[in-house]
Amino acid sequence: MELNICYLYPDVLNLYGDGGNIICLQRRLQWRGITSNVTRAGIGDKVSLADYDLMFIGGGQDFEQEVLLEDLHRGKASEILAAVEDGKTFLTICGGYQMMGNYYQTHEGVRCDFIGAVDLYTVGSPTRMIGNYKYRCTAGNGGSLVVGFENHSGKTYLGDGVSPLGTVEAGYGNNGEDGTEGVRYRNVFGTYSHGPVLPKNPEFCDYILQTALERRYGSAQLEPLGDREEAYAHDIMAKRIGAK
Repeated sequence: MELNICYLYPDVLNLYGDGGNIICLQRRLQWRGITSNVTRAGIGDKVSLADYDLMFIGGGQDFEQEVLLEDLHRGKASEILAAVEDGKTFLTICGGYQMMGNYYQTHEGVRCDFIGAVDLYTVGSPTRMIGNYKYRCTAGNGGSLVVGFENHSGKTYLGDGVSPLGTVEAGYGNNGEDGTEGVRYRNVFGTYSHGPVLPKNPEFCDYILQTALERRYGSAQLEPLGDREEAYAHDIMAKRIGAK
């Protein structure tokens, strides 16, 4: 088995080491004898997402998201839309998560129209939501407890046709109001978790890999890994964060 992975905009969307998620995905496949092929597609690069099984988009600042709009509308947005509706797997972080939605409206009222691949929108707030946090994925998203770091002023609200990735146990999540974190639409996973999120959340990482493998092969079974160190790091952080 193998997975083809596309890392979109690695040159500008790599806040707080988000690119480390790619390393984690590759290693957990390698340890199981599964080949991975990673392509990095930056601004101006033409790419056919139909050739890939798993797409990753990291986080960036508001300015960087605006810079990407022109490139997205030159062709990548339509590629992303088609891949989403085709059931391809996406992991999107913070700014990348927001970009999958309909729009971002700043606190001053300036609106940036985004891809519209997922029915959600984000509104800027004068209050920054920052710090270590944790959330529990819903049963339909694997059910694992995820620990991460969030830093965003945008408040994200989900539309009727999509579901949250999980529920917040400590921190802010999507908007600090409704207790939700992230989004799941078809095989799109969106979250505010920086860190990078996957190395210290192996269960969540494997759920994403399982989703991509099943999409490509129809069925797939990931053999368990030891994960002693990963579980220790996860549990220490979960205990340190506590409940807020």
